[in-house]
Amino acid sequence: MTAAANPLVEHDAPAQCFFMVVDSQRCVLDYTRQGTLMTITHTGVPEALGGRGLAAQLTHFALEYARAQHWKVMPRCSYVAAYMQRHAEFTSLLA
Repeated sequence: MTAAANPLVEHDAPAQCFFMVVDSQRCVLDYTRQGTLMTITHTGVPEALGGRGLAAQLTHFALEYARAQHWKVMPRCSYVAAYMQRHAEFTSLLA
């Protein structure tokens, strides 16, 4: 895949978010963390970028990051909660 087809997800730890820039627009997944608990609070993809699977890409990246850090995840964002229900490989992360 090209970089345009698979944009780079970046982690801004001080801001507690994962993000990517697509077509000069920012897509974001926000979280808070206390110890080993990551609470995902929001995913946001501009309407013009909808339907490209970008929220899923952000969510997958964030969950893989949480797994690598040995964190548990509390999905307060309805999108992430639904994603985790559809992807059984992440159920072990649920707090």
